[in-house]
Amino acid sequence: MYLIPILSLLVQAGLIVHVIKTGRNMIWIWAIALLPLVGSLAYAAVELLPQLMGGRTARRAQTGVRRMLDPDRALRQASAEVEISGNVDARRRLAEELLERGQFDQAIEVYEGGLRGIFEHDPTLLLGLARAQYGKQDFAAARAALERLTANNPDFKSLDGQLLYARTLEAQDALEEAECAYAALAPGFPGAEARLRYGLLLKRRGNLAEARRVLKDLLDGARLGPAHYRKAQAQWLERARRELS
Repeated sequence: MYLIPILSLLVQAGLIVHVIKTGRNMIWIWAIALLPLVGSLAYAAVELLPQLMGGRTARRAQTGVRRMLDPDRALRQASAEVEISGNVDARRRLAEELLERGQFDQAIEVYEGGLRGIFEHDPTLLLGLARAQYGKQDFAAARAALERLTANNPDFKSLDGQLLYARTLEAQDALEEAECAYAALAPGFPGAEARLRYGLLLKRRGNLAEARRVLKDLLDGARLGPAHYRKAQAQWLERARRELS
């Protein structure tokens, strides 16, 4: 039993030495010293694991722990990049961070600030702007942004953008147009969301037989698909089951 605290101290000391030798952020020293278990595990996940393992899983773990320890880090970095460079990529990253946090007004402001000069009709910025406007429930503005995107970028293809457009039409009660948009999109959309929303709109419009067919085909296809697809699309598939029950 006496060995446990001794080993804990040795691990802490070793990690603190590693922090100093490798030039890591000195805040890790306080985390490891004051929170021996949590701090040591966090340091291992964020700083050591990615080096030892590499790969996407380790990077996701690193990002998750960093967000937990310092949730505003990415936002500060993105804001600093905009202040230093002011370029479009920096603005896009900042706007995406704001959008992820549900700060729609701020995201809209940043997106609009980038839509100037040669980037006046940039499709990525316009799509992001429409997402922020939809999140704010300014559906007319979201529709206008998406139609501006299409008019000025006829070769730009985005299934997510098409889904957002269909949802925007539905939110505006332009149901016939929304039905056409869902019908065109649903067969080629990689996930279950578009077909589910198409089925729900058909049901809303009173076309119950066609709605049932679309939802049943969605579930039948999922049963034949791989397990990872069913897991990734679980929320949409469960909603389809409820609608058919």
